[in-house]
Amino acid sequence: MFDFVRKHNRLFLGLILLLILPSFVVFGIQGYSGMTEGANASVAKVDGQKITQAEWDASHQQQAQRVRQQRPEIDPKLLDSPEARAQTLDALVRERVLAVASDKLHIAVSNERLQRLFVTDPQFAMLRNADNSINKDLIAAQGMSVAAFEQRLRQDLTVQQVQGGITGSVLAAAAPVNQALDALLQRREIRFSKFSAPDYLAKVAPSDADIEAFYKSHEADFRAPEQASIEYVVLDLAVLKKTVAVPEDDLRKYYTENASRYTAAEERRARHILVQAAKDAPADVKQKAKAKAEALLADARKNPAGFADLAKKNSDDPGSAPNGGDLDYFGRGAMVKPFEDAAFAMKPGEISNVVESDFGFHIIQLEAVRGGEKKPFEAVRAAIEDEVRQQGASQKWAEAAEQFTNTVYEQADSLQPVIDKLKLEKKTATVRRQPLPGASGPLVSAKLLDAIFGNDAIKNKRNTDAVETGPNQLASARVVQHQPARTLPLAEVRDAVRQRLVASQAEALARKDGEARLAQLKADPASGSLTGPAVVSRAQPGDLSRTALEAVLAADATKLPAVVGIALPGEGYLVARIDKLMARDVKPEENEALKGQYAQAWARAEAEAYYRALSTRYKVTKRVDPVAAAAAASANKP
Repeated sequence: MFDFVRKHNRLFLGLILLLILPSFVVFGIQGYSGMTEGANASVAKVDGQKITQAEWDASHQQQAQRVRQQRPEIDPKLLDSPEARAQTLDALVRERVLAVASDKLHIAVSNERLQRLFVTDPQFAMLRNADNSINKDLIAAQGMSVAAFEQRLRQDLTVQQVQGGITGSVLAAAAPVNQALDALLQRREIRFSKFSAPDYLAKVAPSDADIEAFYKSHEADFRAPEQASIEYVVLDLAVLKKTVAVPEDDLRKYYTENASRYTAAEERRARHILVQAAKDAPADVKQKAKAKAEALLADARKNPAGFADLAKKNSDDPGSAPNGGDLDYFGRGAMVKPFEDAAFAMKPGEISNVVESDFGFHIIQLEAVRGGEKKPFEAVRAAIEDEVRQQGASQKWAEAAEQFTNTVYEQADSLQPVIDKLKLEKKTATVRRQPLPGASGPLVSAKLLDAIFGNDAIKNKRNTDAVETGPNQLASARVVQHQPARTLPLAEVRDAVRQRLVASQAEALARKDGEARLAQLKADPASGSLTGPAVVSRAQPGDLSRTALEAVLAADATKLPAVVGIALPGEGYLVARIDKLMARDVKPEENEALKGQYAQAWARAEAEAYYRALSTRYKVTKRVDPVAAAAAASANKP
């Protein structure tokens, strides 16, 4: 047989190719198609228009970046959780529904309204130049062109109008408003009697048989969770930074090459008077405006100290005129070029000649200059050294990560080889399948904990594979001792069992006496003595716990006095008699503010109901469970 194969090997190779090639063509193309279709796969549809996986991913990345800019201290894992990604998809679907609705309803925003919004809305103040034009540099710093910014603003305003008719037309009638506010702020005068479980502790003496019976019926409460004692090592940029050499000459060279970074940007503070003249205005109009500016310039030079009053009375710039023409500090690029060139050529106290720009004619008074100073090398040396080390660590990361990964896998019987090779620190810890309170760093990584409690690590005592536990951070662990979950023997937890039983029996006695007192009061509300009176409300709970307060406020008080009994888990029992209903104790202005808040809440509820109706009308379908899909995507990340 084998002789035949050797003699006819070309024939056999041909047969093998015939078998392999069709399979490769079919499965290879399918695999490639799967890769390309993944990004374009539909995760939701609105009115027949699909939202792709790529759109979802990009939107979530943008949202996460915005949150990081606003809250740099936030844990990155929270931003990439399945719940966070599900919220992003929900927001994307909502945005698409409202966009479709605006198109179907023929809602549009005129250029005039868009310009008026940009000029008057305080949230855009940082993006406006002194002449109310868009600051192109600030827009570009946010990764947008002026056209893209205008398009986004127009889209947002259009979408807002879809629900604006709902939220702007909500009327909060007096009756439901008062009913709602009474439910929140109504006060009740009560008398009460509290039966505290601790007061009954001396009356409880459980027998050994009682303790054993309680233990057997609550064994699940006395289990020691599975845990492992581990050794582990971490490779990250902080470790590699320590190995980077930083010669003094290199630090000084870096300082020289990046001098601009250590020089404060020069800024200037000026006042100005604007005589407005449009760029395309007729020549006679421009000449008249220039003549007026020349006359104002003469007045300013006669009395430099009165420049602010002159600007307040004569400047056509609505943004700065009320402040005497004050433009505050500005850097290069913030003003139109003719204005900037003039301002940065002046000395403090000087008044410029008439400066022409596309907005008219300016007279500038320079008040102060700041910045432009270069920090000495000694003042920034530590920061430069840290940055150079960081850059060096980043350059070494790929090679070190590969060495780390290979070493912990190839020499899996010990962590010592990788410690010696990369000069790492061996650390120890006790861990459970879920992060322990106070844990941090790699010890909160679900991937690392899963690897630690895997069969290979526990049974064979092998190193875990290198696990990515954070950005530019790898970890590997080794189980030293494993302790399975177990029920603790009674002898070991007897004191805890007895303590639980005593508390339970004391609470039962308190509840028994409380229920007897409740029955007595229901039969005769005036019988016996009660503590009080006390006036309670949600704003002023007094000595009542939240559970007791909610029960008192929820009790039917249509017929007074009303009696209520409340079991308080872990505390005992409370019997309360409601004697009087009292109006809410708020000032008139506070009452009006509360009514406004109620109206806003009702408007949000109406808008949400309208959105749900739109979702039905435009057939919103989610092709995936957002939380499950986001969880799967997170689990599949390397």
